[in-house]
Formats: sequence, structure tokens, C-alpha cells
Amino acid sequence: MSLKICSLASGSSGNCYMIKSEDTVLLVDAGLSGKQICERLYNIGIDAEDVDAILVTHEHSDHIRGLSPLLKLNRQIYTSAKTLDAINLDLNRELCNTFCPGDSFSVGSINIESFSTSHDAADPVGYCLSDGENCICIVTDTGYVCEGIIPYMAKADILVLESNHDENILKVGPYPWFLKQRILGNKGHLSNEAAATALAELIASENSSKKRLVLLAHLSKENNFPEMARATMENILREKGCKPNACRLCVLSRSEVSEIYG
Repeated sequence: MSLKICSLASGSSGNCYMIKSEDTVLLVDAGLSGKQICERLYNIGIDAEDVDAILVTHEHSDHIRGLSPLLKLNRQIYTSAKTLDAINLDLNRELCNTFCPGDSFSVGSINIESFSTSHDAADPVGYCLSDGENCICIVTDTGYVCEGIIPYMAKADILVLESNHDENILKVGPYPWFLKQRILGNKGHLSNEAAATALAELIASENSSKKRLVLLAHLSKENNFPEMARATMENILREKGCKPNACRLCVLSRSEVSEIYG
């Protein structure tokens, strides 16, 4: 597979994914400091100067913290128009390219489709990225998986899917009630159970024997842990009648750089 992905971080402390084709390098979100992003790119053999563009999903700080420093390298940014208006940073607008959710565009050899997610942000989106042969889909920061997201997930050879929290841990945990309600709501974050159910429904609807890689992402530090996210996914897939080899599962670290998948 020529299209590759590496998670530089995936969690409430920061989110950043590197996508690479043979001649194009993209970042999806820049939620670490500029220094951390540059260092982590260097550690996987990529110079920050080689990044062609940054795609932003939404304006929350754990997705844009390093945006200003990276734009000093004259990198292009792509984001929805409403999200750009909501980003409270001093950005060089000449480097900013805006779109409406549902629009498609290309950066180098990577074709990008945008789609709306359901989150308490100005105009949050997910992305489907393809080099013409392989596809990576990123679905995070969404309270639920609506029908409009499923067709994009279906295209993916690699699916980055939010598995933020275990509902029972969250409900009995120390978070204040208003925050629990926010996370559990339709504009909050996807639970382990909801992520697993959505994936099971997708697999059940497919006629192909595609065995995609599913990367469980954006795990909560307080309300989840990797073993639970994986076990919940495996158990629900089994209960829904999915074959054991229907997909490959990996859990992305909140704070550590992942391997390069693809």
C-alpha cells in the first residue's frame, strides 16, 4: 500500500496524523506544539519542510495548538470556512484554503473528500484521503456515526475511528455532570460501544471481503483504556455476527508516536 498513516498523538491532550503518498505529505490536525510535531516527524524520517499542507477537522485546541508555528513554514492549511472563522489564532489568510463540508479537493497526489461530523464545534469535519489506489478515512470527534458518514468509512482500507470512552466508567467517574452530558451527547464523543456498533453495521452491509485495518483513536485518559476499547470492539463485532477476521484492530496511543501503517 503506497498511502501511509502515522499517528503522532491521538487523545484529548493533542491530535495529529501524518498521511503520506509517494510524493505528498499531509498533516490532519496539529494539536501538539510546533516543536513536538517537528520532532516527531523527524523521528519517523520526515522533515517538517516536506509537509505540503495541514487539514484541520475543527477549532478545539487539542487539534490546532501547533498550527501557528507550522504556518511560519508557509504550509497551506485547509479547513471549512466556518472553522477558520472560529480559530482564534493570528493566521496568514493567504495560506488558508476553505471549503464546505462535502467538498472534494486535491493536494499533490492525494485526493481528499470532506464530510460533516457531529461535534460541539463550529463546523467539524472528517476526511477521506486517497491516492487513487488506497484510501484512509478519519472519523473522530463525533457524538454519533450518522448515515452520511458510513459511505466514506466503507471506502477505507485504513479506518481511524474514535473510541473515546466507556459509558459506564464515564457515568460513575469524577467528571462534573455537565461534562458527562456533553461527552455522552450527540455532539460529544464516540463511545467504545457506539464505535463498535457502527463498525459492525458497516461490515454487515458489505458484500466484499475487504479486510480493513481499524485504528481505534482519541481514547480518553480518565474514561477508557486500550484493553477495554479493543475488548469492547471485539465482543460487539462477535455478538453482531462478524467473522473474527473481518478487520484488523489496533489501538492508537494517546501520547506516543504509532508505527507507520500502510
